[in-house]
Amino acid sequence: MTYIEAVDLRKTYTPKGAAPVHALDGLNLVVPQGTVTALLGPNGAGKTTTVKVLTTLIRPDSGTATINGIDVISSPERIRPMIGVSGQYAAVDENLTGFENLDMVGRLYHLSAKQSRERARELIRLFDLTEAQNRPVKGFSGGMRRRIDLAGALVMRPPVLFLDEPTTGLDPRSRIGMWDIITTLVGEGTTVLLTTQYLEEADQLADSISVIDDGKVIAEGTSDELKASIGGQRVEVSLVSLDDSTAAREILTRFGSTEPAVSLDGRGLTVNAEDAPAALQLILTEFANRGIQLYDAGMRRPTLDDVFLKLTGHTASVDGADNTDTDTSAQTQKAQK
Repeated sequence: MTYIEAVDLRKTYTPKGAAPVHALDGLNLVVPQGTVTALLGPNGAGKTTTVKVLTTLIRPDSGTATINGIDVISSPERIRPMIGVSGQYAAVDENLTGFENLDMVGRLYHLSAKQSRERARELIRLFDLTEAQNRPVKGFSGGMRRRIDLAGALVMRPPVLFLDEPTTGLDPRSRIGMWDIITTLVGEGTTVLLTTQYLEEADQLADSISVIDDGKVIAEGTSDELKASIGGQRVEVSLVSLDDSTAAREILTRFGSTEPAVSLDGRGLTVNAEDAPAALQLILTEFANRGIQLYDAGMRRPTLDDVFLKLTGHTASVDGADNTDTDTSAQTQKAQK
């Protein structure tokens, strides 16, 4: 069942003294109920602008968007109680404790004092913050701040959760912890729209992936489907001597299905192969016959990084966000108060 749907969304910004920026240029998106859909794209692709439209923070110039059949644009007051949002930066009050932050969010949603405190305690336990619940948030680590922010988005048990770059800047252990929490929520029926520039994150969490570039979806499917769309397996070799690079390229070209790609140092070469095991055997035999020595050789499937490079013309970056980004989480909480 489709739960979130966007059809032909368009949004143009005109910065003072600059050319118009087409943040959304006919974007179409479908998110089934109880799944994770990842929006994957480079800086400025339109990921956060999409989230802002769907969370009622901005109005598109044209197009339609619905959540559970309710029009986002004409009925924002009906949408806001249904959604939770956690943005790129934790929207928490640093002078309050973790417990006080969650209790405050509950009171802002007009829960009674008893209900608000009970829900705060539930979330403190769920997010493994019991030992830190009475400490001011300004002393929290980045991972703990993100957990409190995500907990705040769940106070009212929303059926839809928007996560805009939720693990940017976290260390690997904290990132994996967030993944576990998100997986648990989806298992309980929550529908999640996730924007990310971490390819591993999309690979790990998403039931489906929509690749966005220049304000539109340019490819979509499961991780395996996207990988399969750019070709089969790869054969990779790493040369001992750069002097063998010309001969190695000639051999790889004969047994592969594409022109070999070369690493920056010139020693690593990669080629697509329809039957990678057979191709690798032939390549290694030919290398041995020609006296070409290798540090390493093997096969691998395409990665999402390969998909990203093929579709957008460059590798993914993780050093920023959409050109029009501001803190989505903070804006949404302000809209809901």
